[in-house]
Amino acid sequence: MLCLVACSDTAFCRIDANAPVEQGWASFAYSLDKDGPLLPCRIWNGAGETFLRLDNATALALAGGASILMHNEPADLSIDDKIARHFDDHKNLSEFADRSLDFVGGPGFHFGVTGLWYGLAAANKDDLNRERAWTMMTALSITGVTTLALKAAVDNRTPNDKPWAWPSGHTASSFTVASVLDEFYGPWVGIPAYGMAGLVGYRMMETGDHWASDVLFGGVLGWIVGHTVAGKHKQLEVAGFEVVPYFGDSGASGIALVRQF
Repeated sequence: MLCLVACSDTAFCRIDANAPVEQGWASFAYSLDKDGPLLPCRIWNGAGETFLRLDNATALALAGGASILMHNEPADLSIDDKIARHFDDHKNLSEFADRSLDFVGGPGFHFGVTGLWYGLAAANKDDLNRERAWTMMTALSITGVTTLALKAAVDNRTPNDKPWAWPSGHTASSFTVASVLDEFYGPWVGIPAYGMAGLVGYRMMETGDHWASDVLFGGVLGWIVGHTVAGKHKQLEVAGFEVVPYFGDSGASGIALVRQF
């Protein structure tokens, strides 16, 4: 099933939140009523566009193959086992850092902050940030569903003997966030976000919550989903002005540069 009518390539599943309602709750309710039903469609189409691309599929296959090699070598000789034993002997994170990274790297935190971002933008009739937040929600949803499906299919144990190890959901979600932010705001935001995502992955290995192979594949998955989804839905801007289609009353058409002040 392809939601081509509701979510065409040209429309990007977007709606105009600037309806004749007041800012605040009315604007938020209107936007959510229009955006909400389109989210499953955006997730479906976004997943197809992500995983059916040859370059993305190749990168994921290579990351999956590397994960298998890292994890399935003979016992006590695998890369995963060596890294896990290294972290058993070398703990660098304080308890506060451990708990903080576990919290801010969690998918629940990412969905919560994204929902707040969307709500504030919708209430203020800020279509640009409303669409960016909805794109982040789409990317996080694709990553989350994919991660859960892979965890259920593989169902291996973590170093500390917890179920559903591969891939790391915290790492995948964190790299999704970093990739979307990098697409929207460039390296000044993207690089620190990647740094934070890397720390989350490091924390997963140091605490024994995940093997290195779980973190590797999770990072690649999040990077691919985030860049593919946000790269499609991000606004084209010139000198701070949004580039939008223009259709005049006389039938003329072209592009217009729009900026909110």
